[in-house]
Amino acid sequence: MGYTITEKILLRHTDKKAISAGEFIMAAVDLCLANDITAPFAIKEAERHGLKKVFDNKKIALIPDHFTPNKDINSANQCRMVKDFAKKYNIRHYYEVGRMGIEHALLPELGLIMPGNLVIGADSHTCTYGALGAFSSGVGSTDLAGIYLTGKVWLKVPESIKFIFRGKLKKWVGGKDLILHTIKNIGVEGANYKAMEFTGEVIKSLPMDDRFSMCNMAIEAGGKSGIIEPDEITLEYIRKVTSKKYLFLKSDSDASYSDVKEYDCSSLEPQVALPHLPSNVKPVSECKNINIDQAVIGSCTNGRISDLRAAAKIIKGNKVNSRVRLIVIPATQAIYLQALKEGLIEIFVKAGGVFSTPTCGPCLGGHMGILAKGERAISTTNRNFVGRMGHPESEVYLSNPAVAAASAIKGRIAHPGEVKG
Repeated sequence: MGYTITEKILLRHTDKKAISAGEFIMAAVDLCLANDITAPFAIKEAERHGLKKVFDNKKIALIPDHFTPNKDINSANQCRMVKDFAKKYNIRHYYEVGRMGIEHALLPELGLIMPGNLVIGADSHTCTYGALGAFSSGVGSTDLAGIYLTGKVWLKVPESIKFIFRGKLKKWVGGKDLILHTIKNIGVEGANYKAMEFTGEVIKSLPMDDRFSMCNMAIEAGGKSGIIEPDEITLEYIRKVTSKKYLFLKSDSDASYSDVKEYDCSSLEPQVALPHLPSNVKPVSECKNINIDQAVIGSCTNGRISDLRAAAKIIKGNKVNSRVRLIVIPATQAIYLQALKEGLIEIFVKAGGVFSTPTCGPCLGGHMGILAKGERAISTTNRNFVGRMGHPESEVYLSNPAVAAASAIKGRIAHPGEVKG
């Protein structure tokens, strides 16, 4: 019996000659990461266990991106602890405000994630990096503390589910819609502790940014990871960000899967996840009577340059509805500068939106867009749980950037075709 790509990556990071799904292993980590919320817990735990030296100061990344720029004294103290830890242990990849970005967009952009890597992060959306053909998964801060000490992670080899996407995508439909449709189909527990392997002709023609979006939300179906076999599109991306050697792995034709799901995407329209689960998904055409108070375009899911371009294409020449706040957040400083060069910032601001420095901010109800009681937001973020973006009696609707932009103009959830045709 052959191996899946996930099993191949994990095997290469152990001293074993063979592994199988369900087996517990100790695996060497290529990169571990944490942010201003999760790193302090890991730091305290590691030092409580006698940390004198980290396993490798070049394999740890610290990115203050959640409550930053510091929103209050508590968040400032959290960030100071991370900064002091980075200085004390000479952490190579510490990214202060002004040089940082949302972690799951920043690290690939910097060329720190490579195909075949094993990446562990104290953040549930670490699964994003599977878009590059890496095994990446989120853990708790205590597990991260163990990695600081040993450089290894203890985990169970996950079974894999293969998701095959066929057909040709319609205009305004992309990776965000594919993953929302998938989560609708299998539910928020449909891939519990499984590696979600995305393939098919739709995936093979999907741009990298859309692949990042899909893998990013694997956790919303309970997935241990999301992963896409690297190909020419992956290679083109990697060559732009690094000259490091890479390892392209693929699943064997006789690899074992716990399930195989197939989707014909030809008739799929943009999708919207209604409150209060990412699985409560409907086509945008069935959501047109829902008024909104806020639209957020950004996050580790959809804050990349192609996302801003798609939104700006809708916004250009229009005005944001007077009842709506439009908040646009580029995922990194490089994306910010690219948006500036392309005139995208001017488009958003002239339309009546606000363009922010990179931050996770409103996604987790941190700052930069908190909802009041009874307010509704459409957002390109990844979660819409009760109180996720503010008051427990507010509502969050998830969509792709084009839908969010069209909704900001109309003042209600809208199909992009209503604005641009």
